[in-house]
Amino acid sequence: MKKLFNNEISIENRSVLEEYLFGFDYRTSGLCYTSLYMWRIINNFSWEMIGDYLCIAGLSHLELEEGIEEPFMFPPLTRTGEYEPAKLRQTLEEAKERFREKGFPFTIRLIPFHMLDIVRQACPGEMKYTDDRPNYDYLYLVQDLIDLKGRDFHSKKNHLNYFHRTFDYEYVDLTSEMAEEALEFLEEFNSRKDVPEHEKVLLDMEKDAMADVLYNMEKVGYWGGAIRICGKMEALAIGGRLNKNTITEHVEKANINIRGLYQAINNEYCKAMAKNFKFINREEDMGIPNLRKAKLSLKPVKLIEKYIITCKEDKR
Repeated sequence: MKKLFNNEISIENRSVLEEYLFGFDYRTSGLCYTSLYMWRIINNFSWEMIGDYLCIAGLSHLELEEGIEEPFMFPPLTRTGEYEPAKLRQTLEEAKERFREKGFPFTIRLIPFHMLDIVRQACPGEMKYTDDRPNYDYLYLVQDLIDLKGRDFHSKKNHLNYFHRTFDYEYVDLTSEMAEEALEFLEEFNSRKDVPEHEKVLLDMEKDAMADVLYNMEKVGYWGGAIRICGKMEALAIGGRLNKNTITEHVEKANINIRGLYQAINNEYCKAMAKNFKFINREEDMGIPNLRKAKLSLKPVKLIEKYIITCKEDKR
């Protein structure tokens, strides 16, 4: 599908995008330059200045199994930290026309709860607000995931202790110079998966996205780490700055045949991030029951609520 807006997400326009992404405390993992860059091709992201606000649009693949790919817009971004209702309304009206010209209903996704009143003031009584639980972000204290104190973390601590006792390993910062090594690990990781055909399509797209990420770690601003066992990479984690005290972890993968390795990469990555960040956002669970259970088991300090906004006049 043709992009809704004129500009692509690129390394060249990183500074412009980050000026707006850091212009307001959005708190949501999707409104992070490293996330937008990583998934820009898979989600067909594009952006444009409309009035005073920077608008980003893309495709949702949440309904890929049913063959539905629906365009959406992120909440408009401000550079000043403020939103003026009249100007925001003007921006939303123009964006709405872009959607309708292409035959799509106007939809804003991934808007955080603390921004709903901002939209209500700009468009009183005109919008429908739908809770989007599968896309809630999980926010943790970095120190909690380092210490793993208390009964709630007993099982994870046992797995981690087993790993420490059993394996001779090293944790290293992940850099672009290690791209080939990391891609070899990811190839092996994916080969162990038995997934439906529609998920294989996404896996192939993810593989291309990860190659781009790994070769451009420093240029894009990723913070990565990896674990080697006997000199071979067996786990990695990659994230990016969300705000001044929070890092978003976009990717965490480990050899599932090695007991305690997932606990180890999570623990080591948090240790490496602790000197720069107080919180770690581990993104959403996408409504997957086992993933939700796993994320809740790490005892988040907060769930970042997100909503979908549609126009009441649009028939859906």
